[in-house]
Amino acid sequence: AKGCTVLTEVAIQAGHSPQKVLTEALVPAMQVVGDKFRCNEVYVPEVLVAARAMKKSLGLLKPLLTQTGAKPVGTAVIGTVKGDLHDIGKNLVGMMLEGAGFEVVDLGADVAPEKFVQVAKDTKAQIVGISTLLTTTMLGMKDVLRALERADLRTKVKVMVGGAPVTQSFADEIGADGYGESAAEAVDKAKELLGIK
Repeated sequence: AKGCTVLTEVAIQAGHSPQKVLTEALVPAMQVVGDKFRCNEVYVPEVLVAARAMKKSLGLLKPLLTQTGAKPVGTAVIGTVKGDLHDIGKNLVGMMLEGAGFEVVDLGADVAPEKFVQVAKDTKAQIVGISTLLTTTMLGMKDVLRALERADLRTKVKVMVGGAPVTQSFADEIGADGYGESAAEAVDKAKELLGIK
């Protein structure tokens, strides 16, 4: 992580714009990591190290990007469903979404459906990402979808689901817009849902 922040500082001091550092260095680097993860050339620990490095560099760039008026590609609200305290996978997805240029609002774990709704409404999010690691809490994802419908937000946000017990058929069954088997796939799906190349 330290090497990444040093290189980020060097690039900025050399006169490269924060947007260029993000879009031409950091994002492509995370895309390579995501591709290698999909091909089983690297594993979760390596992806976490890369994502942490990216997050530290983003910490340096965010104030500069704000000053230049650079806009995120979209806003994603993410969280783990009520009753589930697991968050490693969700955290990884969040870091990788940030690396892809999204503004990420991480609600943490054990999140009530109403919290997803309120924050999605307050932030005008385009993506709501729901995670679970437990089969016993999977149906909590459907509760979030219903809560979004009751709040008249369902047509305004794309809902993505993921986590160890979740499958594409389950995502289809509950009416989610997208499913990612891995963090890298989740990022690809989020971009696809918003029409980002």
